[in-house]
Amino acid sequence: MTLLRCIEVVAGYMSSDMILKGVSVEAAAGEIVAILGPNGAGKSTLLKAIAGQVRLGQGEIRLGDRRIDGLSPRAIARLGVAYVPQEANVFPSLTVRENLEIGGWIAPAETPARVAQMFARFPVLSEKRREAARTLSGGQRQILAMAIAMMVAPRLMLLDEPSAGLSPIAAAQLFDTIREIARAGVAVVLVEQNALDALDLADRAYILAAGRNHTTGTGAELAADPGIRRTFLGG
Repeated sequence: MTLLRCIEVVAGYMSSDMILKGVSVEAAAGEIVAILGPNGAGKSTLLKAIAGQVRLGQGEIRLGDRRIDGLSPRAIARLGVAYVPQEANVFPSLTVRENLEIGGWIAPAETPARVAQMFARFPVLSEKRREAARTLSGGQRQILAMAIAMMVAPRLMLLDEPSAGLSPIAAAQLFDTIREIARAGVAVVLVEQNALDALDLADRAYILAAGRNHTTGTGAELAADPGIRRTFLGG
């Protein structure tokens, strides 16, 4: 069942310079969708538009049967959309537990139970619960960022470059975590610099170029396409 629909989205940071020029994307519950393309294609802008951080010039964004473009980021989060930016996605001076508790702002009464759920789901966070987030490794920090997002019990999770700066081992562990989140029924839309890894992870992928849809297909189809590999995936 389709959860997210972006329909001919035109968006940007200045009315005179729209980065997205009519992008359409869909994601179903439990599906991992990768957004790929060269620098400047509009990948991160699309995630910010879905999260309400960039206003649309034209088009629509729907979550289920509800139109969400034009709503505030807070209102969109309350509807079950969790956005994890590439940077500044944890509070470095706070403990792991405190980070999770802040993530539970939508439902304070449920926060203790959800914190316990996150510790059960992510044992590494349970082990580090009393330590400051700044002491975590890069991979652990990204897992914490996703756990904070999970505290709102999202239906849709938006991940911007989750493996940036991680070692191959840490990135592989992170991708396993993303698969677990999707298996729980959450739709995951991610922008990812490691294109081949993203295609291996994704059920479906969209390649953007110059702010427009270029190619869409399953991860396996796009990874096997010689033209796509040559043009977008580095050979």
